[in-house]
Amino acid sequence: MQARKTRILAELPAQLLTRARPWVLVSLVGTSLLGVVAATAVAPGEDIAAIPVQAVVETLPTPKIALETEADLPFVHNERIQAGDTLQALFRRLNVNDAEALSFISASDEGKQALRQLRAGRSVMALIQQDGRLQSFSLPLGNGERRVIVERDDSGTLKLRESESVAQSTLVEMRSGVIRSSLFGATDAAGVPDNVATQMAEIFGTWIDFHTDLRKDDRFNVIYEAIYEEGNPVRAGRILAAEFINQGKRHAVVLYRGASGKEQYYSDDGRSLRQGFLRSPLEFSRVSSSFGRRLHPIHRSWRNHNGTDFAAPTGTPIKATSDGTVEFVGTQRGFGNLIVLRHRNGITTHYAHLNGFARGLSKGQAISQGDMIGYVGCTGWCTGPHLHYEVHINKVPKDPMSVALPMADALSPKELVAFQRDTSPLRERFALLNYELASAK
Repeated sequence: MQARKTRILAELPAQLLTRARPWVLVSLVGTSLLGVVAATAVAPGEDIAAIPVQAVVETLPTPKIALETEADLPFVHNERIQAGDTLQALFRRLNVNDAEALSFISASDEGKQALRQLRAGRSVMALIQQDGRLQSFSLPLGNGERRVIVERDDSGTLKLRESESVAQSTLVEMRSGVIRSSLFGATDAAGVPDNVATQMAEIFGTWIDFHTDLRKDDRFNVIYEAIYEEGNPVRAGRILAAEFINQGKRHAVVLYRGASGKEQYYSDDGRSLRQGFLRSPLEFSRVSSSFGRRLHPIHRSWRNHNGTDFAAPTGTPIKATSDGTVEFVGTQRGFGNLIVLRHRNGITTHYAHLNGFARGLSKGQAISQGDMIGYVGCTGWCTGPHLHYEVHINKVPKDPMSVALPMADALSPKELVAFQRDTSPLRERFALLNYELASAK
């Protein structure tokens, strides 16, 4: 009979590499403390049952596992600031129950400064004990890189310090949404920061009246800058590109630096939006009276209403709907406080019943689209706070909500080629977002 040799399992790899013999594993039994392994070499054709088995037994030590336990490990929270937020509102969302910290921040000069500069879209950071007390709380200072930090030392005493500048990084984020009821409801559902939603309303206000034109199942895609500090989102920046499908019609814009060196939003065909006309001079309002014949609310007689009335609270900021020059600023009979802006092509826009004017506004001053020029009020012949807005073309009043207003001149053929080339990476992202939106349905 051919000689037999017994090998422990640890020698198997060497045997497999040097001899072309089959191996048979006879038994393998293991527990947390005891392991039994046996193996032997078998010649071809031999009876396996007659092979002797040698057991190798080794006692294994119990593994030492050190569990670090802490009765009061803090929770780390990062919360985005929303429009109109107060410190109390932030504490509620963070589940902070710490009246001492609330009073400490509100009473200190540095804390008051930080609270006055809270900006929607930025973030606060907090370490919170299990009992709801703050261990540390970080508040941004305006739109800069500095932060006010409130901390508890080992004795539990609250202390406040201003952090050094923190390095910020800018990332590009993309979001899609579908209109169910309103633009801001859809942007909230899609996780779009408030200031990005406001930018969208301003950009697409050239084509879309968000008070009357929105329809259910309209959709949007937006690509924007997101500013991060130490891996945490602190605020949103500019919109880089956006697309809006309203009632089946597509509108798209891309931020582009033209030959003049000035960044502007351009449509797909290379037309600048900067010199177009916004449909509404207010961000948040409703139309309370339209263009046309109506019963005058004060004089109680039928008269032509040569503009559109936007109901809004007193003090609501009013924006210039296009680039222009101040032709009139002052008081004029039933219009009360009035601003008239002159634009190209014989167009003027009129803003009446104002509570006040932007500081320093004067006749002959150049105004850019979106500049704040005054505030909603109720001066002149007026029954409640609202903005009366008129558009005149060659001194003839037109319906501001329906008149065809000129867009800006297009890029030259040479500039258009460069525009299409340089913006194609951003515009290609629309296809990706539309595919993801369709796949999610």
